[in-house]
Amino acid sequence: MGHFDRTLEFIDQLQHANTAAAVCEKLLGITSEFGLTALMAGTVPQPGTPRGQQKDHVLLCEWPGEWLERYVARNYVDHDPVVSHMKQLQAPFQWREASQGIRIDKSSGEVMGDAGEFKLRDGLAFPLITLDGQIVMVSLGGEAVELSGAEFGLVSLVATYAIGRAMQIHTMAAKTIDHVELTPRERECMQWAAVGKSEWEISQILGISEHTSEKHLLNAKSKLGAVNRVQAVAEAIRRGYIS
Repeated sequence: MGHFDRTLEFIDQLQHANTAAAVCEKLLGITSEFGLTALMAGTVPQPGTPRGQQKDHVLLCEWPGEWLERYVARNYVDHDPVVSHMKQLQAPFQWREASQGIRIDKSSGEVMGDAGEFKLRDGLAFPLITLDGQIVMVSLGGEAVELSGAEFGLVSLVATYAIGRAMQIHTMAAKTIDHVELTPRERECMQWAAVGKSEWEISQILGISEHTSEKHLLNAKSKLGAVNRVQAVAEAIRRGYIS
């Protein structure tokens, strides 16, 4: 079975999850195969938010309990290099990239060192922007994370879909999904984007210019309320445009 077929199989499992806890359980059942055994997803509290209110920002959590308590008690959210990197980057990345991409001071080094105590030495993270403009930070972690390029794409897409499903459940939006109409060409471009084709490759397959394929993908992304290609593909699958 190819990676895309496996992705669709995993997404089907997530679509049948009817509670946030079930989404979390199914997602980690998938990602643990790649060493990603813990999950945290939620909005980032404003600086100065009382510690007692920080947990109200959590959407999904399957993090070691003691680590979560320490993270909140020591206000690590303001020093976490992974959170800082997510604020600057819209695409999925591995934790190690955050440590390499910014200057690590004593506080941020302490965050990563403490995470390691709880067998969270590396992971995958990405931000999602909701239709009302909220930023949801998603972070999957584990002790020994091994991801090929294709597996990185699979996990990113499945996790994006899972968070969207959890937000659906949270807001009961599953009953009131706004209708979005993609043109036939936009659907075709999204279908090829879903299997990893670039704008140039899509243009060659469909016999159109690279500029035109890029325009169709941007239009589809805008209609689907997505901020990046991974989120657009996940939303297109959720709405039945890709199968």
